[in-house]
Amino acid sequence: MSVAIVCHRRWDTADREINAYSKTPATNATNVNGTLNLLWACKEIGLRRFVCAGSSSAYGDSEVLPKVETMTPKPCSPYAVSKLVQELYCMVFHRLYGLKTVVLRYFNVYGPRQDPASQYSAVIPRFVDRILKGEQPIIFGDGEQTRDFTFVKDAAQANILAAESDATGVFNVGTGKRISINELAKLVTGLMHRDSQPVHQKPRPGDIKHSLADVSKARQFGYDPRYNLEEGLRETIEGFGQWSA
Repeated sequence: MSVAIVCHRRWDTADREINAYSKTPATNATNVNGTLNLLWACKEIGLRRFVCAGSSSAYGDSEVLPKVETMTPKPCSPYAVSKLVQELYCMVFHRLYGLKTVVLRYFNVYGPRQDPASQYSAVIPRFVDRILKGEQPIIFGDGEQTRDFTFVKDAAQANILAAESDATGVFNVGTGKRISINELAKLVTGLMHRDSQPVHQKPRPGDIKHSLADVSKARQFGYDPRYNLEEGLRETIEGFGQWSA
């Protein structure tokens, strides 16, 4: 059976946290060298398309909103640098070898079965897990930072549409809407019917203040986020298996 399309989803999050630099070589080996190896193999066998998991972390700490693909990247961590290098390799393989490549810059993807125990887990599964345990959700900083949260089924939709299209280049995958972490905590506790007040800790150095995707470009290949945050949170909470919203 011949292979026509590869969707590259594997990445190393060892340096996703700003202060975790000890595994930078391993992150580079997985994200950069691993992607290069895959791209080369795809070129050698004459693959038609290559869809790569990018990251909104490539935008860095730019205060401009919404984030548009034409903005100059300003990565703020080794992880973000490795994701940007992936993009550059994809563009080069398209230009030099004719391999049609697509990079999807995900914005805060969440959904059922995310591991809350992981050091690099997103804020939503951590909130849900702590509330289920009767613990207070933790917010770093004043909680007024905002994020564009993307439900995993919308991210999956983007992958399928990008793989089946003729599009090439870099595309944002988000919802085009944002919410503060304070409001997110209220929404999660409300959906779980709990009265759990968050505890605030010191802000993490390097964390961006605001993030919001412009998804106009991705709409060119049919991407249309279907889940609002409340709908996605309900499915995520139910997915923990210990709670039925």
